[in-house]
Amino acid sequence: MSSSAAFTPSPGTSSWRRLPRNVWVVTATSFLTDVSSEMVVYLIPLFLAEVLGVRTGVIGLIEGSAETTASLLKAVSGWISDRLGRRKWLTVAGYSISTVAKPFLYVANAWGWVLGVRLADRVGKGIRTAPRDALIADSVAAPQRGVAFGLHRAGDTAGAAFGLSIALAIVWLMQGSGLELNRATFQTVVLVSIVPAALAVLVLAFGAREVPTTEPKQPPALRLALAGLDVRFRGFLFLIVLFTLGNSSDAFLILRARERGVGVLGVMAMLIAFNLVYAAVSGPAGALSDRVGRRRIILGGWLAYGLIYLGFATAGAAWQVVALFITYGVYYGLTEGVAKAMVADLVPPERRGTAYGVFNAAIGLTALPASLLAGL
Repeated sequence: MSSSAAFTPSPGTSSWRRLPRNVWVVTATSFLTDVSSEMVVYLIPLFLAEVLGVRTGVIGLIEGSAETTASLLKAVSGWISDRLGRRKWLTVAGYSISTVAKPFLYVANAWGWVLGVRLADRVGKGIRTAPRDALIADSVAAPQRGVAFGLHRAGDTAGAAFGLSIALAIVWLMQGSGLELNRATFQTVVLVSIVPAALAVLVLAFGAREVPTTEPKQPPALRLALAGLDVRFRGFLFLIVLFTLGNSSDAFLILRARERGVGVLGVMAMLIAFNLVYAAVSGPAGALSDRVGRRRIILGGWLAYGLIYLGFATAGAAWQVVALFITYGVYYGLTEGVAKAMVADLVPPERRGTAYGVFNAAIGLTALPASLLAGL
């Protein structure tokens, strides 16, 4: 393409001011998507439990199944993006599928409907995640990876905070300080969430550019592509899977807050504060990882996770659960973007799609048993 030079990875230092257009476009897309999705996703456990009367174990099944569905597609979509040598349109397709699925939550009157919508939404996420991450990695040089992924995570979570703020306003206007969510409020939130989701697809479709590669290399069959990934990457992946086995859906932490007497508005305010902390930590953590190394930052995040979950195990008062959940954003800010930057450090450019697919798939596939066990 004639403008390809404008989209080659820029060398530069680890500064957000020097980041190329693609990083900003993908960040804006993720911001808008999370404005939409986070308006709804954290209300789904409350909708299931308080409107549809669904048991906790079924909520765990829905959450785990949704993430597992996405995971089964992530490795394949990443490999396809390597095989095609193209990232953008797979990413656009994934965001589009999730946008089309969202309105069907409006008519959900049984948990099977919610499961179906969540599965369709996660199909979209499964298709887009690995090519999107590879597009970011392809667009920047090594010294900028941490700050690029940190900016992306900051934009993503800032969108979540903004979306939750909109949802909070809708809940307050429609039902005041009522302790339980009602159907009409949930349906209104779903309708409003469609607008930023559609805008996100348009921003990506018209704003992002494919990053030209060197002479295209035809990747091997999927099975051989997975086997051929660097041993350092596989070791890192093993540690991530081991850690994730001890984790579970954050939906259970929200239900814990409800059990301690936190109302619907309180839960949403708690989630807004959590995402603001997450966003505030992500950018600096990514930039710091470019200077001091990824492993130190990730280990710090895992240590924070352990201390916070220890606090959840002993917290008895509502304010303690709320404070811990807000602090939980530090763990996400330290680990999410930095881990993705580390993946790019460990694999060559022509394998990045496959590597990001495997990385995200491994985390998601581990989510089902972790969530089911937590729901027992």
